[in-house]
Amino acid sequence: MTDYALPQVTEAPSIGENEAILIANGDLRLSANQVCWAAQEAMEKAVIAAFAREGITVKRGHEYDPELRHGFIWNQRMGMDVFKNIPRDAKLIVAESVWQYSHHVLHGLHDHKGPILTVANWSG
Repeated sequence: MTDYALPQVTEAPSIGENEAILIANGDLRLSANQVCWAAQEAMEKAVIAAFAREGITVKRGHEYDPELRHGFIWNQRMGMDVFKNIPRDAKLIVAESVWQYSHHVLHGLHDHKGPILTVANWSG
C-alpha cells in the first residue's frame, strides 16, 4: 500500500471587529507590477489612514516581496494561498493600482461571505 500524505486543513486566523484585510491583485506581467508598485503603495497608505480615522485597523493579507520588488498577488496559486489565511467573514478591501487580472483572486472573492470594498487607482 502506498502512503499518501493528506493535506493539512488550516483555520484562518480570526480578526477583530474593528479590523479589515487589504489585498492587492496584480498583473500577469512582472514589469507592470513593478512599475505600478509606487502608486499602489501610496494608495494603500491613503486607504489605511482613512480607515484609521474611522477606528478600523487595516492589515495587509499578503506581504511585499523584495525579490519581485512589488507586493501584488501575481498568480492564481498565490491568490489561493492568500485566501487560506483570510477569515471568510472578514471585512475585505481589494485595492488596485495596476491593471487588474481578477482571476488571481476570483475564487477567494466568490466564496467570501463578509463585506468587500474595491478601491482602484489606475494612474500608476
